[in-house]
Amino acid sequence: MRKISLFLAGLGLMAATFALQSCSNDDDDNYSLAFPNALVTVKPDAENTSFRMQLDDETELWPVNMRQSPFGTKEVRALVNYRTPTDAELESGGIYADIKHVYVNWIDSILTKPMAENFGEEQNKKTYGNDPVEIVNDWLTVAEDGYLTLCFRTHWGVGRHRVSLVYRTDADTPYLVTFHHDAEGDTGNRVGDALVAFNLEGLPDTKGETVDLTLQWESFSGTKTAKFKYCTRKNTGASPATFARATEKNIE
Repeated sequence: MRKISLFLAGLGLMAATFALQSCSNDDDDNYSLAFPNALVTVKPDAENTSFRMQLDDETELWPVNMRQSPFGTKEVRALVNYRTPTDAELESGGIYADIKHVYVNWIDSILTKPMAENFGEEQNKKTYGNDPVEIVNDWLTVAEDGYLTLCFRTHWGVGRHRVSLVYRTDADTPYLVTFHHDAEGDTGNRVGDALVAFNLEGLPDTKGETVDLTLQWESFSGTKTAKFKYCTRKNTGASPATFARATEKNIE
């Protein structure tokens, strides 16, 4: 699996904003291709003869121009840029009921991990690190389809950072997970964002109910929490750039 995450420098975002305002229609089309317009779960079948993309808890996407997942038989979270297919593309790609058909322009996996073992609050800090981050409140930070996907911001140098998510079974708060960041001494002057997705299958079954999932992390101004609406994932299976897409590859 290709481990990547999205990094957008502040100056790059500013430049992109001004560029968008002054583009022609053709330039707008090219500009839109540089950015993802969806965050999905890539779900191949056992032999990777076909795959679906789970857009949210209810919506599945069927790629009419791709037969095999580019990530093999592994299930991963991914950024995708897609559009509505033409009639000819629909006919050649196969039309299936109750599935939204799309034409995939590009797709990139993000770092997708299981949750880590809980050793208790203090030991977790020693084992998994307690270096500060900020959780970015945007559309990429979401709990859906059995995953918690986080966009986080911190200081980067040239080394590799390690991130973990721990279900705090020792805490009084139900469905409490703690995000840990170990910069491993790599605290450079460059501020950037990265993406990671954690599989939440280790959490207790909500039995169809929607509950509050509390995320806790160490920020640059102290401990913070945020709440997400969470429901245990429904069983579904698969069947029939530019500077703006610069990536951080130094997280694991």
